[in-house]
Amino acid sequence: MAARSKAAYRVSVPSMDAAIDEEVPTPSRRSLLRALSHRNYRLFFIGNGLSLVGTWMTNIAMAWLIYRISGGEGSAVASVWLGYVAFASQAPTFLLSSLCGVFVDRHNRRTILVWTQIFSMLQSGALAVIAFAGFESHFAIMCLALVQGLINAMDIPARQSFVVEMIEDRADVSNAIAMNSMMFNLARLVGPAMGGLIIAASSEGVCFAIDAVSYAAVIFSLLLMRIKPHVLPQKHPPVLESLREGFRYVFGFAPTRWLILYLSVASFVGASLPTLLPLIADRLSHGNGARMLGVMSSCIGLGALFGAVYLASRQTVVGLGRIIWQCGLAYAVSLALFGLAPSLILAMALLMVVGASFMVLFAGSNTMLQSMVDDHMRGRLMSFFSMAVMGTAPFGAVAAGWAAAHFSTRTTLMFAAAAIAAMAVLFMRQLPDLRKLIRPVYVNKGIIPEVADGISATAVAKGEGGTVA
Repeated sequence: MAARSKAAYRVSVPSMDAAIDEEVPTPSRRSLLRALSHRNYRLFFIGNGLSLVGTWMTNIAMAWLIYRISGGEGSAVASVWLGYVAFASQAPTFLLSSLCGVFVDRHNRRTILVWTQIFSMLQSGALAVIAFAGFESHFAIMCLALVQGLINAMDIPARQSFVVEMIEDRADVSNAIAMNSMMFNLARLVGPAMGGLIIAASSEGVCFAIDAVSYAAVIFSLLLMRIKPHVLPQKHPPVLESLREGFRYVFGFAPTRWLILYLSVASFVGASLPTLLPLIADRLSHGNGARMLGVMSSCIGLGALFGAVYLASRQTVVGLGRIIWQCGLAYAVSLALFGLAPSLILAMALLMVVGASFMVLFAGSNTMLQSMVDDHMRGRLMSFFSMAVMGTAPFGAVAAGWAAAHFSTRTTLMFAAAAIAAMAVLFMRQLPDLRKLIRPVYVNKGIIPEVADGISATAVAKGEGGTVA
């Protein structure tokens, strides 16, 4: 990363005072769905989209199963166990993701993904078996949540890194990242609502079984792809040296360091919402919690879908830094108001704002990181992204469960909102300095529109372009 931050890019750096908040779209293809023009990505979008519906059904079913066997409404045990299970499912990402990132950079990413989907299918099948057989114990569920966490520690950096291999035109990578978010949130919109209805009509086991079958879709989509051979290095440095190299690469460059820190804080305290949502849904719906949990989760998904559509409609990564800190503040305010919401309708409306703002924050940060990374370091950078987004969440979930048991759900959400707002303000204050470091990278990669379109470096040097972040 140190080499990236040097000013030897043969292009003059423009003044930061010139049009720092303007965005100049590139005249490239402007279709909202342009990433789907790539056959491999189209297969992935369909197959993984179907699988994600099942995944969201399982998430809702597991949360409700833990809540039900813990005693339901009024039970302090429920919030604590919800935190424990969330910790078990996500802690491996924090502990192992950096090692998995090294592995991803050294091996075929599609092969890795095929195996992670097979193991995930078996894990969901095991959940279905224990649910149908009546072995509904906290310990059994937590063990299977831990298994999924181990799988995700490898799957997430491989999945994030594999996006570039599915897209032949690098100009469409940012759109593909936004499309991934659209896919994720379309599933989040449908899956929880279906899960809530199925649980109310039948049982959690049916959701687990549907999820297990749904993994076949993404496995087949991966196998049908025609991927260009990925050149892998024949010789590797020792694993610990690769880890140190990745750490220096990510944290030795201020823009990536601040993005990872921002996401870590937002994810840690933001974990309070999904952890405590079953309790809030049951309280606001006066006993119709299973169905309302699905509806409220779908409200988050609907808002996040709007956020993802907005990101997909953008033609360039230029200007995302400003949007990221603004969405952090919107995330904090809407989360705080949700904690105070006296009615179900108001709570659902606020959840849509929460979903839209956190989606733009997290997916926009992912886009910025992917736009700056060198290909041979992509797996390791994405492993740190995974640690920031997924790895810190289990610790936040346990803290949220403990805080809700000792104080209240509202107090817990108020603290989370305050922490996110503080981090957004800190990032905003750093942004002018970060822009100066990001611009040479964008110039070198041809991301800045004026340079990509062949306008002279002299014009760029005069500050006639927009802000880079």
